[in-house]
Amino acid sequence: MKNTLTILCALILTACVSKEEKFVDILDHKKEWEEIQSQLPSYPDASNLLEFSVGPTSSHRHYIDATSIRIGQDRVIRYSLVVKSAQGAENATFEGIRCETREKKRYALGRHDKTWIQPRTSEWERLENVVQDQAQRELAKYYFCPRGLIVSTPEEAIRALKAGAHPKALR
Repeated sequence: MKNTLTILCALILTACVSKEEKFVDILDHKKEWEEIQSQLPSYPDASNLLEFSVGPTSSHRHYIDATSIRIGQDRVIRYSLVVKSAQGAENATFEGIRCETREKKRYALGRHDKTWIQPRTSEWERLENVVQDQAQRELAKYYFCPRGLIVSTPEEAIRALKAGAHPKALR
């Protein structure tokens, strides 16, 4: 009896300790959301870059590599972003946006030798009203997540970038 009780207690403790907590998106009717593993795209090629506007307050030019746009089964739109300064400096990142929660995540940073490296931190962050997120907010609002809904295909995102905004976006 004592042995059975000890084993039962051990099983209960193991079940409690080994149970992983999963992210539950309260905006998605309490369904569990799980991010899928994403492969890095090829480094952005200048011939595939589509420029988009982030508004009159930025002196930088912003581009999306059209061939990098992917929409995952996890409903995250992933893309390569290239930012060029007026002085000629260039930064490339591989990022994702979750339209339902207005969050962004940086998966990789571009290097001068046209390879990717992992950033120090790669976590989901809210698209708050800070200058550093200006490009991502504009992408979400006017190109990739019009009215909070994710575009259905990469081609739809490309059409929105070429047109200067998605037709369903509110300007």
